[in-house]
Formats: sequence, C-alpha cells, structure tokens
Amino acid sequence: MQANQLQARVGATIVAVLSVLALAAPLLAPHPPNQQPDPAAARLRPPGSTLWAIELDSQWRLADRVERTADGLSFERLGRWQTVAADQVHNLTPTGVADRRRFWLGTDRFGRDLLSRLLYGARVSLAVASLAVLLAMTLGIGIGALAAASNRWVDGLLMRFVDGLLAFPRLFLLLALAALLRPSNTLLILLLGFTGWMTVSRLVRAELLSLKEREFALAARASGLSPLRILVRHLLPNALGPALALAPLSIGAVILTEAALSFLGLGIRPPQASWGNIISEGREYILSAWWISTLPGLAIALAVIGFNLLGDSLRDALDPRI
Repeated sequence: MQANQLQARVGATIVAVLSVLALAAPLLAPHPPNQQPDPAAARLRPPGSTLWAIELDSQWRLADRVERTADGLSFERLGRWQTVAADQVHNLTPTGVADRRRFWLGTDRFGRDLLSRLLYGARVSLAVASLAVLLAMTLGIGIGALAAASNRWVDGLLMRFVDGLLAFPRLFLLLALAALLRPSNTLLILLLGFTGWMTVSRLVRAELLSLKEREFALAARASGLSPLRILVRHLLPNALGPALALAPLSIGAVILTEAALSFLGLGIRPPQASWGNIISEGREYILSAWWISTLPGLAIALAVIGFNLLGDSLRDALDPRI
C-alpha cells in the first residue's frame, strides 16, 4: 500500500510539474521560442552560455566579449574584433553594454534558445496528447456502451469493426494518413484520437457485460427501469474506473507517437516547437551539440514515466478486486 501511494505521489508530482511548466511557458521562457537575434553568433551554443547583446540601429549583435573604448564599443564576434561608434549603440554603458543573453540549456542551429523551445514544446506535446486521448476516450466509451447495450448482431458487427482496426499497426496507419493529409495540429489530434479508441471500447464493453449480470443490475431491471436509464445511471458509472485508469497510460503512449511523427516530419510543423521536432532538428549534431536532441528526449521520457506511474496507481485505486 505504501509503495502504491509513493508511486501515485511521484507520478502525480511529475505530471503536475510538467503541466505547470507548460501552462506557464510564456512567463518562464527567457526568450520567445522562435527568436533569432543573431543566428550566426548564437548558433549551437552549449548549455550555460552567456553572450553580450549589443543593440545597434537596425539589429542586435551578440558578442563573446565587449570593451568600452573612447570612441564607442569594441566587441568580439565570431572570433573577430569589431568596433562601432558610440552613437550607433543604443544600450551603451560606461563599462560596455547593458544587456546579456543567457542560454541556460544552450541553443540550436538557428541560435534559438532551447529552454524556451522546450517549455513551449511541452505546451504543444501535452495539449495534443491530452486532447487526442480525450477524443479517444469519448469515442471508446460511447462505442463500447453501444455494443454492450445492443443485441448480439449489432454487438458482433461493432466488435468485428474494432478487430479490423486493431489488425492494422497504429503507427503505420498514422504514417500513411499523415503523409497523405499533411496534418495541421487539429488534424493531428483527430488522427491520434480516431486511431486510439478501440482498446477503450473493448474494455468498457467487457466491463458493462460483466456488470449487467450483477445483483444491482438485476434489481434495477426488476424494478422496471428502462435499459437506457440502467445503462446511464447504474452501469456506466461503475464501468468507467478501468477506462479512467487507462487515460494517463494512453497520454504517455500518445506523447511518444506524436514525437515519432514529428521526428519524421509528419507531425507538428516547424518552426512551432514540439519535443519530437526539436529532437529531429538536432539529430545532425548529436555528437557536436548533444543537448539539442538529448534534453527533449529526457523530457519525453520523464513525461511518459510520470503518466505511467499515475495510470498504474489509478488502476490499483479504482479496481475493486485490488
């Protein structure tokens, strides 16, 4: 019991922290996720890098070092020293310039701040997964309930349809649909949701068929209640526990699926950040700039572990046999 409580707390803490970081991304991100103030100078900077930011007339320049001179400012950029007049620098101070750019988790090949992109990528990845699972749960519960409440011909037809869909590997089906339709964020959610409800429907149907033979269901029928009222008021509330426990596990699986599609270029479209396409953008620099792919990969792993721990603990808590 104590192990299950610890597992639930760890899973809930991970999910809560990731959710808060995603929701608060506009407040926590040090820079806009697609900002490229000086791509050449900021490109592929390692975690913890700090650059001086020089505000010129029409643009920003990032420099490794700056020195105040009598006539203006001298700075080192891309291994070369350059000098500009004082009237061209708008953030000049007696010792240099007033602004710095800190890249806590480094930058990518376009000089974009990786921490900001990870935070905004969390918003996209978690939102897509949550909405897709919500759609899949709604469809699965509805079709499972319809199959359990119908006669054996309708039930058999629906279950054979479900079996036919389950016969196709989900990732291959998603790859084919994504390549054919070139999905947007909304269409990606629909694709993930419409290909993920079958397991839920079978689970709900099995639970409802079992509950229909319980004493409370027989008593409800004997009292003259209609089949629809018995289903809605007595059977479905008791059958939702396993389905609700499956939801966090499904979110973890959908995060992985969305990341795989985005990695292959068939999911979230750049420049919008998601964990999957950030990994894809860094695969060419895995040895020289390991942080670009490694850090979003760790974020995905942490999210999947958190949702799986939460799902396992919910299953144990909601299953009366346990």
